[in-house]
Amino acid sequence: MSYLNATNDLYKNAALTPDVGLCCTTTPIWKFPGLEIPTIMQEMNYGCGSTISAQDLINNPKVLYVGVGGGMELLQFAYFSRQKGGVIGVDVVDEMLEASRKNFKVAEEQNDWFKSEFVELKKGDALHLPIEDESIDVAAQNCLFNIFKTEDLKKALQEMYRVLKPHGRLVMSDPTCEQEMNETLRNDDHLRALCLSGSIPIANYIKALTDVGFGTIEIRGRRPYRILDTENYPTDELIYIESIEVCAIKDPMPADGPCVFTGKAAIYYGKEDYFDDEKGHVLLKNQPLAVCDKTAAALEALGRKDIFISESTYHYNGGGCC
Repeated sequence: MSYLNATNDLYKNAALTPDVGLCCTTTPIWKFPGLEIPTIMQEMNYGCGSTISAQDLINNPKVLYVGVGGGMELLQFAYFSRQKGGVIGVDVVDEMLEASRKNFKVAEEQNDWFKSEFVELKKGDALHLPIEDESIDVAAQNCLFNIFKTEDLKKALQEMYRVLKPHGRLVMSDPTCEQEMNETLRNDDHLRALCLSGSIPIANYIKALTDVGFGTIEIRGRRPYRILDTENYPTDELIYIESIEVCAIKDPMPADGPCVFTGKAAIYYGKEDYFDDEKGHVLLKNQPLAVCDKTAAALEALGRKDIFISESTYHYNGGGCC
């Protein structure tokens, strides 16, 4: 598969010579009390967002991170899981694994609490993870799965689903694009490796996750990422690419379909103190309730004039109807 070879070559070179401008977004680099992130890790931060969220990382979770980069997010995960082998990093590129090992030695010098043994690095690829079934609490990848074509993306998601414990979380950040890309862009192995021409619409991204069985999806962030312009790329129109941050939870699939949270809220403002739809959703008067898209549609279908449903913000961080 030539596009995967192109990707491996790109990140081999990025491991040997850090490329600060390879990926970037408006997401800040999260820092926590007592955590110092070495400069070299920041320079090798080849993601398009962040997969670090404290709410996912309680009770010393076992964490898997696929595509190690310079080790920055592995270090951030280790901050919450301070145990030997508490974080596993998997990468197919030997040079990237070696660069991360060196960077962890620097991190040890700058962080009294950190030990390199907190992170176990393994050679492997996303389509064949060297991880046992149902052994992981939180799995993550950043700006990697968008590189895959349809069938490989399905395999990668199935692998993540396999290794997660029941109710485990898959946290991802990837570029997305609502516009149709032409075949020249889609088939350009280098542009795909650069996390550009593999971008797909958010709805397709969500469907890929629910098709493998994830019963709950949270869209946690949606931010500007890149422009493909007519002067520098083979396109007749300006193409706008965004990055999204998503959490897919290995909950049982509801009988009426997945719960997908895109940042909608319902507000009841009628005469009574509350409204009960008798389906498990109680709206207190003038108190916004985060609702999944499925519940939002059901409430709208009631045709009531005293319930307001907000538009999707594409920023959702827990709580709500489910």
